[in-house]
Amino acid sequence: MISANNVTYRVGKKALFEDVNIKFTEGNCYGLIGANGAGKSTFLKILSGALDTTNGDIAVTPGQRLSVLEQDHFKYDGYPVMDTVIMGNERLYQIMKEKDAIYAKEDFSDEDGIRASELEAEFAEMDGWDAESNAAMLLNGLGIDTSLHYNMMSDLNGNEKVKVLLAKALFGNPDILLLDEPTNHLDLDAIAWLEEFLINFENTVIVVSHDRYFLNKVCTHTADIDYGKIQLYAGNYDFWYESSQLIIKQRKEANKKKEEQIKELQEFISRFSANASKSKQATSRKRALEKIELDDIKPSSRKYPYIDFRPEREIGNEVLTVEGISKTVNGEKVLDNVSFIVGHDDKIAFVGGNELAKTTLFKILTGELEPDEGTYKWGVTTSQAYFPKDNTAEFDNDYTISDWLMGYSPVKDITYVRGFLGRMLFAGDDGIKKVKVLSGGEKVRCLLSKMMISGANCLIFDEPTNHLDMEAITALNEGMIRFKGVELFSCHDHQVVQTTANRIIEILPDGTIIDKITTYDEYLESDEMARKRTVYTSTATEED
Repeated sequence: MISANNVTYRVGKKALFEDVNIKFTEGNCYGLIGANGAGKSTFLKILSGALDTTNGDIAVTPGQRLSVLEQDHFKYDGYPVMDTVIMGNERLYQIMKEKDAIYAKEDFSDEDGIRASELEAEFAEMDGWDAESNAAMLLNGLGIDTSLHYNMMSDLNGNEKVKVLLAKALFGNPDILLLDEPTNHLDLDAIAWLEEFLINFENTVIVVSHDRYFLNKVCTHTADIDYGKIQLYAGNYDFWYESSQLIIKQRKEANKKKEEQIKELQEFISRFSANASKSKQATSRKRALEKIELDDIKPSSRKYPYIDFRPEREIGNEVLTVEGISKTVNGEKVLDNVSFIVGHDDKIAFVGGNELAKTTLFKILTGELEPDEGTYKWGVTTSQAYFPKDNTAEFDNDYTISDWLMGYSPVKDITYVRGFLGRMLFAGDDGIKKVKVLSGGEKVRCLLSKMMISGANCLIFDEPTNHLDMEAITALNEGMIRFKGVELFSCHDHQVVQTTANRIIEILPDGTIIDKITTYDEYLESDEMARKRTVYTSTATEED
């Protein structure tokens, strides 16, 4: 168990948390939610001991091991992948290294033998002989190929390092597991594996995530941070949302009844306070009036943008034809003879573990890259707007937000442009901020403003939920569902894919595709996925 007791944390004069009391108990998974800036990551750091409280303390059950998902992707570049994962259990890793050092001695003494015997006993008690196989299971589950398990961390790309650090946090059955955005940069298969792992995990988990489907799947409780307080709810994210809305509704209705009662009492007092025969009743009602207190209902600190893509032109029957496209990137054939036809009602989710393949296809379809082979053709009634995964070049300039968006606006009017920025929560002086200094989330909201103002009838999104908070993801999801045009997109958010897509195209590791008119959940249960799982399982068994 881990608990916060009267915890206050101040940044300057501002209290981010004040007098927080909460217990996290064994066998439960707690989703820690709140608006951007509410202090979710800060609270995890306080729980882990990385930050000291201003007042109050954190208590952990004696003898329990706490594990944290680390965010520094370069910290372990000097270590092999396997060692990095096993470091998740620091004591076990120390034993392994001390054993190796003793056995490597040329002058092995009696004292060394006694010490080695002690270490071997502790090593066996900690299930050390299965450490590498357990680490390999975690790595494979998260999509790190066996061929990389003994490579140096510096050899891995950014997404692979994220997965290794997650495996490190999960390794060795920690008593308390703190996870800050564990689904970031994970493909949908890896997220599904993590969901099952956490569902079956028997100890304490506290997780911050913007993925609503993930929170609904794994969480038994929800801890909501709002206005420096943490309110605990039994249930997942959807249960929290329904419960919190119900509580607000009930409190508003209770206040309304109290206001009506106050009005009646005030009218009686006003009419009869000067009447001698009614003076006792008037005095009694004055006392009753003084006792009535309205509930202080603070509006939530959460702010939802309004995302609404409106095509200027209705799309025709001929949308997009892709024929035999192939492309090799850095010696890897990521697309191999890919062909498909897009209809005017299609909302297609591109899935699969190869992120580069999806990004490459989108870049080809938007004219940023040329295919090695094959062709594509957009219909004459179509217009496209593209959300790139890497937006670095888009914001490498000295424009203000307003001037930047004005450059893409068909109407050269500042009031018109600021209307779109206002929908994305850029208010007042935000319009004069330089785009180069914006945060990741602000840049994403700028790109979505650009797509809204374009009036395009074909939208292409390459991982649009990265850097967005829960509220913005919800707004984007609703905007994508409402859109009366064609969408081609890749996204790690399960709920966005499930509620938006009516067709799934999976790009396989060999660069070919599976194309199905279906929802995502139905696709996951399909024969194609069953065959893939069978192949994966049999391959893993052969390797074992």
